Amino acid sequence: MRRAKRIRTLCGELLSCKSFADVGCDHGYCTQYMLERELCGSAVFSDISAASLAKAERLLEPYVRAGRARGVCCAGLEQVPRDTEQVLIAGMGGDEIADILAAGFLPPVLVLQPMRNTRRVREFLLANGYAVTRDYTFRDGKFYDILRGERGTADAERQGRERAYGEKELAFGYDNVHAPTADFAAWLENEIQKCARRIAAARRGVPLLDERLKLLREVYDETLRHLR
Repeated sequence: MRRAKRIRTLCGELLSCKSFADVGCDHGYCTQYMLERELCGSAVFSDISAASLAKAERLLEPYVRAGRARGVCCAGLEQVPRDTEQVLIAGMGGDEIADILAAGFLPPVLVLQPMRNTRRVREFLLANGYAVTRDYTFRDGKFYDILRGERGTADAERQGRERAYGEKELAFGYDNVHAPTADFAAWLENEIQKCARRIAAARRGVPLLDERLKLLREVYDETLRHLR
């Protein structure tokens, strides 16, 4: 079955590793991707919903039987082995993702797809020694942000130095600022329209909204110059 662009994009950011965990796995498609391509030796897939976990267990049954995959019903990282090399967390809010990581453990590689408040995730990664090696927006009906954080290797340290984060990168994402795509331009257009509507509905000056609209338009103009 042809997977949605969102799933394909997530899978495209996953790295080869010995052990992999998919937290909030839903159907288990990303775990299937890693196992069928021999990109990981073993995998743990988890979900707080027993019904969602059961769907993933049916999909991944051959790998479970072979001892290469194991499903656990739990919140966050509660039952995920602490020596897992790479963890995927997708489809949750940025605050929830940061809280899960703060309450659990920090693996060498994180692939994260927050649904909102991505800035919180960026700040959490940087504060905890990660180089944010991928950080961009893509469109699959809705707009999604995806980040990959890496730490503990010389390459990650080098990329951390090269990909310095300032205020604009924290607000919009490093790759969106320095190598923007048409999807990011479309996101900016959407945000500009939403912000303008909120200002119009207020019928009075709203300084924070005025400042945001000014910044959005500035970044949009810069993005269009990049794309020409």
